[in-house]
Amino acid sequence: MWPGESLLYVLRERLGLAGSKNACEQGECGSCTVYLDGTAVCACLVAAGQAAGRDVRTVEGLAPEGELDPVQRAFLQAGAVQCGFCTPGLIVSVHDLLARVPKPTDPQIREALAGNLCRCTGYEKIMDAVRLAAAGGVTETGIR
Repeated sequence: MWPGESLLYVLRERLGLAGSKNACEQGECGSCTVYLDGTAVCACLVAAGQAAGRDVRTVEGLAPEGELDPVQRAFLQAGAVQCGFCTPGLIVSVHDLLARVPKPTDPQIREALAGNLCRCTGYEKIMDAVRLAAAGGVTETGIR
C-alpha cells in the first residue's frame, strides 16, 4: 500500500471490500461513505496513510456477517434500492443519522442525505426507508 492512495482504493482494490462505490472521486456524491473512527466520511477524500491504525467501518461491517442491519433491511423493504450504486453510501449515512437522531424529522433526513446523490430515484423510497428504520418497523421477515 502506498500511503497516498485513497482509502476508497485500498478498501476496494487491496482489501476486496467493494461495498463502497467509486463514482466522483471528489467527495460530491457520497457513494463511498464509510465510518472513520465513528465519523461518516467520503473514503475517496481520505489518504490511506491517514486511516492507518484507525477504525474504519464500511457498509459490509454494519451487521454481523450473514445478517443485515435494520437500515439495510429497511432499504430493501421500502424498495429504496434501484441500480444500487448510491445505496451503500446512503445506508452508512442513514445509519449515522439514526445513531445521532433516533427519530429524525423529514428536514433532518434531507439534510443528512444532502451529500448523497442518487440518479435513479426521486428520493421518496429512500425517505420511506429512513422513516421505516427510525420507526422500528423493520423485522427479519418484513414490515411490522
